[in-house]
Amino acid sequence: MNPIYQSAQNRDVPVAAPGEFAPVVLQGRGATAPLRIWPPVVLAPMAGVTNIPFRALCRRFGAGLYVSEMITARGLIEGNAKTLHLAGFAPDEKPRSLQLYGVEPVSLGEAVAWLVGEGRVDHIDMNFGCPVRKVTRRGGGAALPWKRTLLRRLVSAAVRSAGPIPVTIKFRIGIDDGHETFLDAGRIAEDEGCAAVALHARSAAQLYDGSARWDAIARLKDAVRTIPVFGNGDIWEAHDALRMMRETGCDGVVVGRGCLGRPWLFRDLADVFDGREPADPPSLQQVFAIALEHAELLVTWFGEQRGVRMFRQHGGWYTKGFRGGTRLRPRIMAVTTLAALRAVLASAPHDDPFPPAAMRVPRGKSSGRQRVVLPEGWLDDRDDPTPPGAEAEDAASGG
Repeated sequence: MNPIYQSAQNRDVPVAAPGEFAPVVLQGRGATAPLRIWPPVVLAPMAGVTNIPFRALCRRFGAGLYVSEMITARGLIEGNAKTLHLAGFAPDEKPRSLQLYGVEPVSLGEAVAWLVGEGRVDHIDMNFGCPVRKVTRRGGGAALPWKRTLLRRLVSAAVRSAGPIPVTIKFRIGIDDGHETFLDAGRIAEDEGCAAVALHARSAAQLYDGSARWDAIARLKDAVRTIPVFGNGDIWEAHDALRMMRETGCDGVVVGRGCLGRPWLFRDLADVFDGREPADPPSLQQVFAIALEHAELLVTWFGEQRGVRMFRQHGGWYTKGFRGGTRLRPRIMAVTTLAALRAVLASAPHDDPFPPAAMRVPRGKSSGRQRVVLPEGWLDDRDDPTPPGAEAEDAASGG
């Protein structure tokens, strides 16, 4: 990569040496063919983003594990149409990785059993890290791991019902600095037969503010010895993944906001793990070509009106940091057809190189800290196994 694109954080970070890192193997109970992930990179589930078209686009740039948007166990067993649509995969998509959320062991087990029995998935990831207030105030998301007995029952139900399909869980450091849960969550996952764990190294109170606490990933790796540990948080460049793994000892990385408007990040990740310096990022003309491909995939899957509307937020991410991007984004947000999108992009300058200053510009959620709202008395008894009410699990998606 051209040195002007190498950030100060990564200027002296070498690419992977031969044999330095290993594929991550996800093993289900009694599975004869475990899931092998190379490079050790996972696309984080993001609501409204990691749908079939986006997963297909990212997969074109590089290998890894690409996880679906989050769906709920309740929506699945009730046959909710939106949930069933979100739980779909493209005919050629392999492996089929789905993120599932549930707060009640019996219904969660039933949902997993249905997914596996119908042959719909090759991997199930469970979400216990959502920091959104409407979820935590009902005892769900990142609030739930505080109830360690309930968490154990949920994980056990999912793993038992999944049989040979590997189950992983993703969580945050905890509710806030005074109520950490990640070490207990990791040990519970290991005890109950999970294939791996992933830590977003921020608390629910931190949301997406400040820097991820990579030291917590190292602490989790020390506590969980028999299954892989993935780290999540602040992977903006491919070399960030190498730094995280070398500093923390984790086995792989989870990429979220870093790939928004930049699906070629997975190409760069494949390069550095295979011992190659990544190519320079695309020019504005090349970015526009990728953006149009993304829009066309959305239209093919969702229809023109909905697909173009869904693309609008991505248009902002693709153009962020480019000269004239601020003026271009309102025009992208107003388009209603593919033809209109093509016309808007054709009217913009096409010869600009990728701006170095944009390499680490955050995209997606970036709100500051919050006070986490919890159900009354939620912190009183960590071993209370009582699930939160059904309202903690939206009928379609907890994302």
